[in-house]
Amino acid sequence: MTSPILITGAGQRIGLALAKHFLSQGQAIIITYRTRHRAVDELEQQGAVCLHADFSSDAGIASFIEILKQHTHSLRAIVHNASSWDCEASNPDFSSLFDNMMRIHAKTPYLINNACAELLMTYQAEACTPADIIHLTDYVVETGSPKHIAYAASKAALDNLTKSFSAKYAPNIKVNSVAPSLIIFNEHDDEAYRAKTLKKSLMGIEPGCQEIINSIDLLLRSHYITGRALPVDGGRHLK
Repeated sequence: MTSPILITGAGQRIGLALAKHFLSQGQAIIITYRTRHRAVDELEQQGAVCLHADFSSDAGIASFIEILKQHTHSLRAIVHNASSWDCEASNPDFSSLFDNMMRIHAKTPYLINNACAELLMTYQAEACTPADIIHLTDYVVETGSPKHIAYAASKAALDNLTKSFSAKYAPNIKVNSVAPSLIIFNEHDDEAYRAKTLKKSLMGIEPGCQEIINSIDLLLRSHYITGRALPVDGGRHLK
């Protein structure tokens, strides 16, 4: 059996698209989910190992790591996709909001990376090629966000973890991040919001999950890129 790729938060949207892509390539995967959507059942039927994970507490993170190690002795890669789009307007408990954003976007990857380095090192030793850690950050790492202050800060922390872990684990594990802006709209987004958002980038399109898949495939194939953030923003930084 090939060493699996771990994808956190793969029950929907980008994570789900990544999971389906890797399965179509014959790549073994382990995914985490918070809510068991029908898509999780479908992934399981296709051969994915699907683990419920509660990253809202240190105990939940530790429990997941313990269960993960019962399922595999090695990992080809870890893709940190689990995320929350909570914001100050929706959550007036700013203290709780900040802690939650930092926990899901920074502390969870930090603890998983430290605890699972041995699994990645095992793959590297067996395959004689680097393993990978890939963080999904956000375009707002560069700019901040007045409407998502805690979210932006936590993604910036994750971006910094990319640099630190890449230096710590080189040359055996490459550590990079992918920093998207708009990838796919939500079903409830109205036409006015969609039109306004599309104007924020030079390319002016809803690119779809394939752009993230392509970016992650590039990083996985590379033997040289590490400690970098790959922007997938349609030239938004120039608008």
